[in-house]
Amino acid sequence: MDVNQADNEICGLEVIVAEGGRAAPCCPHGPTLLFEKVRKGAEKSRRFYACSACRDRKDCNFFQWEDDKVSETRRLAREAENQSKRAIFTTQNYSRFRKFAAVPPDEKKFCQDCQMLLLPGEREVHSSHRTEAVSALQLSRPSILLRPLDNKKSNAQYLFTDRSSNFLLDTLAGLGIRKVLCVGTPRLQELIKLRNLEQKHEQMKSLLLDMDYRYSQFYSKNEFCHYNMFNHHFFDGKQVSVAVLQAFLTESEGHKVAMVADPPFGGLVTPLANSFSLISQTWRKLQSSDSSNTDIPMMWIFPYFFELRILQCLPSCIMLDYQVDYDNHPLYKHGKTGRKQSPVRVFTNISPRDIVLPKDEGYRFCSVCQRFVISLNKHCPKCNICPSKDGREWKHCFMCQKCVKPSWRHCQHCGRCALPDHLCGDGPGDKGCFNCGSLEHKRKACLLKVTYRINRQSNAKSGGKHVSQRALSKPKAKRSGAARRHKKLVALSK
Repeated sequence: MDVNQADNEICGLEVIVAEGGRAAPCCPHGPTLLFEKVRKGAEKSRRFYACSACRDRKDCNFFQWEDDKVSETRRLAREAENQSKRAIFTTQNYSRFRKFAAVPPDEKKFCQDCQMLLLPGEREVHSSHRTEAVSALQLSRPSILLRPLDNKKSNAQYLFTDRSSNFLLDTLAGLGIRKVLCVGTPRLQELIKLRNLEQKHEQMKSLLLDMDYRYSQFYSKNEFCHYNMFNHHFFDGKQVSVAVLQAFLTESEGHKVAMVADPPFGGLVTPLANSFSLISQTWRKLQSSDSSNTDIPMMWIFPYFFELRILQCLPSCIMLDYQVDYDNHPLYKHGKTGRKQSPVRVFTNISPRDIVLPKDEGYRFCSVCQRFVISLNKHCPKCNICPSKDGREWKHCFMCQKCVKPSWRHCQHCGRCALPDHLCGDGPGDKGCFNCGSLEHKRKACLLKVTYRINRQSNAKSGGKHVSQRALSKPKAKRSGAARRHKKLVALSK
C-alpha cells in the first residue's frame, strides 16, 4: 500500500504516545513516533512509524507499518544509515572554540558553506568556500553568525528579538529564577551569558537543549545538549546528556529552575507536551518532598490558536496576552495592529498574577481576572473573563452566549457566529463526533473508538485475526459525519 495515495476516508493523523512497552524504531533524528490514520466512522485504521522531527518525507523518508516484521539485515542497514547521518559536531568541539578564541582577531574566520569556525591550519581545506571574518560580538552571540535554518516542515528557526528576550529574562529573574533550561531558545542563552559578563544583574546559569548541532562549537557539554524535543532524544548519548540535565535541574543553594521552550510552530503539540512532561518528571524526582505534586515552572512559546490543544495536554497552563516577536520572521513583529499583530503567546504554569506585562506597551492589570491583559482586551461581565485571544477587542454575542471576534456576525441559519461570507451549513470543524455523529462529545471520547481499540488489543494478544461482522455483511453506503449530525438534528426538530 502506498502511504501517499489519496484516501477520501482519511480525515487526519493522530499521534499515539507511550502506548505499551514496545520500543519505537529509530531514524537519524532518534526514536520515531507512532501515528494512526483517523478515518470517518469507527473503522479499522492502520498505524505506522515516521520521523518525529520532519513532516516532509523528502527531509526524512523513514516509514514503517507498526505490524511490519523487520529483518536483521534491514535493521543493520538502517542503523548504518543513521550512523552515517550523525552530526559532524559534538560537545568535544568546544576545545576547538577555546583555541579559536586565542587566535588574533584579524585571523578569525568562519566558513559560511560549512557553518563552522576555522582554525588557522584549516583554511587551506576551505579555500574554495565562502568565508568571513568573525567579530567578538558574533562569538558571544552565535545566532547572529550562524545562518538560520529555514525548512518550515522540520527545523525552521525564528529568533527572539531583544525585546522579547529581555522581557522573558526580566520576568524569570523577578520570580527568583537563577537557572534557565533553554529548550530551542538560543537567543535567551546568549542574553544570560552576556548579562553575566556585564555583572549588572544577578548571576544566572543556563543549559541549551537544541536540535541545531552547530551550537556545540560555542558551548561546553554543561551548556549545550544536542536534543530533539519531539521525542525527548539526546543525540550525544543518553547517559551523558541525562546526567548533565539532572545536574542542571537539581536546585541547590536556593537556585530555582525554570524552563523556556520555543518549538517550531509546525510541530505537533502532543509529542512536545509529552517531552516537556518528561523533563518535569525528572525535575520533580530531584526536588524535596514538598515539590512531589508540582511541575517545573515553564514558559511555552507558541501561537494562540493552539491554546485548546496545549491546555488539553497541560491543563495547569494558562495563556498570557504578551505578544512575542521575532527578528527574522516577516510577519511576527511588535507594534502592528489589528489582525497583523503577532499571534505568538506565552503559555505558562506560573501564576499569571505574578507575571507583570509592560504598561508602556499597552498592557494593564485586570482586577477581576487577576492577570495582565492587553488594553483592548476588555473584561466581559457576561462571560466574566477578558476574552480576546488575538489582541483585538472582542464583542459579546447574546445568542451564542459568548464573546467572538469583531469581524464575526451571528448567522441565524447556522445558529452560530462566523465570518459574513462563510458558507452556510458548514459547522465549525471541532463540533460533534464524526465517528458516530453525536453532538454531545468529540471523536477522542467516542465509545465506538474505545471499543474498537479494546477489541484490537485483545485480538493482538490472542494472536488471531479479527474479522468484523460488518466485513461479512453487505457493505452499506458510507455517510459523512456532517450527514449524520444533520440527520440527528432533523430527528430532534420533529
